Amino acid sequence: MPIDQAASPVRRKFSFRFEIDPARKESPWWMTIVSIVLALLTCAIFIAANGKNPWLVYEKMFRGAFATEFGITETLVKAIPLLLCGLGVAIAYRISVWNIGAEGQFVAGAIGASAVTIYFPDLPMIATIPLMLLFAIVAGGIWGALTALPKIYFQVNELITSLMLNYIGLLLLDYLVFDPWKDPKGFNFPGTPMFTDAQMLPVLGDTRLHLGLVFALVIVLLYWFTVKYTRWGYELRLIGANQDAAKNAGINIKKHILIVMIISGAVAGIAGMSEVSGVTHRLMYGISPGYGYTAIIVAWIAKLNPFGLVISSVLFGGLIVGGYSVQTMGLPSSISSMIQGAILFFLIAGNMVSKFRLRRNG
Repeated sequence: MPIDQAASPVRRKFSFRFEIDPARKESPWWMTIVSIVLALLTCAIFIAANGKNPWLVYEKMFRGAFATEFGITETLVKAIPLLLCGLGVAIAYRISVWNIGAEGQFVAGAIGASAVTIYFPDLPMIATIPLMLLFAIVAGGIWGALTALPKIYFQVNELITSLMLNYIGLLLLDYLVFDPWKDPKGFNFPGTPMFTDAQMLPVLGDTRLHLGLVFALVIVLLYWFTVKYTRWGYELRLIGANQDAAKNAGINIKKHILIVMIISGAVAGIAGMSEVSGVTHRLMYGISPGYGYTAIIVAWIAKLNPFGLVISSVLFGGLIVGGYSVQTMGLPSSISSMIQGAILFFLIAGNMVSKFRLRRNG
């Protein structure tokens, strides 16, 4: 037998190739943990390059966020808008609508809630808080609908519209706090007059932890129950898994997209109301440090699981608070943004890698 013919079976036996597995749409759960670890290791290199001990920096961040009563309550305060915006994002992702407009919807909700304090300043708390909540839901829902309608009727990509609406919302906020709603007694500060006690959410003791946490947890339970146990939730899962099958089953895809985006925007709008009424106590310039964008990572890490959203929002809330604590070590608080970006990068990379399979030729 010729040598090349005898060797060929051996070559086929040890010959492999990479190919995409069409059956796998999501990365395995452990890929999230690996992505977070790789992100922390990568950021540790940059921290060390700045002459700091990465272990000590991470320890300082953890202690600042979770080791004291003040740190824990502040972490929960930061987790409230992240959880609500993350829920809004997750609801849209459930039917494969990529809503990255939670930032604009958050701002719209904050504007809607603040409008109550401007135009109905003398109402009692029992009327003011529900009215602020209603205005925030309507404003956020309208902002969500502005993304859904072009997609439904003109096939406009929702990534573009939701992103552009973020900037429109922020510019509208700037206009209001720099001109018509600006506090005349605010020493030229770009913000509305301070809210009265009747316009502020109740807080826990002497902390800043406010009633918005209850709003968030109630919506988490509603989201879990609806998706898992209702017919509408089943339809959402079917649309997300296979739109063609859902359409063949008689489900109105366009109607569901519109309703889901309105709900998504409304939930993010509640986050805006919670922030102005529970934390800042006025509508002001730069009210969001990017909660709507961070919520995208929060939802992705949780893989749309409602209880996973609670955990991931608390972790990212701690990351923000921990970023403030390392300023005493000579590092900027923006280190938390660097870690968030690294986590998102490795999550995307991990999701791509997990779709490949090693196959043997022959």
